[in-house]
Amino acid sequence: GSGAGDPGASALTQFDFSAIDELDPALANGQRVLYDREVPMELRVQAAVDAPQEVGTLEAIRVKVLTVGEGEGLQTVEVELTSENDIFFHHTHSMDARAFRGVQDQQKLMVDFSEYPSVIVRMLNSCIKEPHTHLAVLVLGRDRRAHLDFIQNLEYKFVELLSVAFAESDEEAVRQVVSFRYNALKSRLALAQARLQDVNSLVKLKSPALLSQLTRGSTPQRGGPPASAKAGSYY
Repeated sequence: GSGAGDPGASALTQFDFSAIDELDPALANGQRVLYDREVPMELRVQAAVDAPQEVGTLEAIRVKVLTVGEGEGLQTVEVELTSENDIFFHHTHSMDARAFRGVQDQQKLMVDFSEYPSVIVRMLNSCIKEPHTHLAVLVLGRDRRAHLDFIQNLEYKFVELLSVAFAESDEEAVRQVVSFRYNALKSRLALAQARLQDVNSLVKLKSPALLSQLTRGSTPQRGGPPASAKAGSYY
């Protein structure tokens, strides 16, 4: 039987990607990841400051919220936006206590800087859990600047809860991120292939007939890759 100590069970399920994740350039200055999820956003392009925004497209954007320090000792908050559809898409928001005071006055925010990261996380989660009433609209300007607006639909009107300023990352930063994501995917694939080989050997040892059945069943059909290859992988 397969008990808790069965190496086959752990071989199938355990992947430790922490060593790969630690190489993320976003963590280069001592940041810790507070939040890392895909969030549905409407992407709109605005040709000029006073030009109307073009009709948006809905896309899942990966959002990372990173902090240095916490509570009253919070020093910086960074938000990183990336896309699975475009590996070169990379926008960042950076905020410290001094800059926050200006935003606080301008947007009449009722929270202190120490609460700012949890406010952003709450807004992002609302957009995932309640997409009909909480919207995230990312407006991309032509000057490499962008702003992410969190909007609540009150049925009779739309209310902007918070607007977060972003800048498109420079070429060198994008190059580092693309290199990291490419190498991380390659490393994860190598780990998965090595694990598959381990499981293969284990099944071959315990049940050669089952292995023969499994390998027959996993042969791709003519006309395209197996369904599992088509499913988007997340990294």
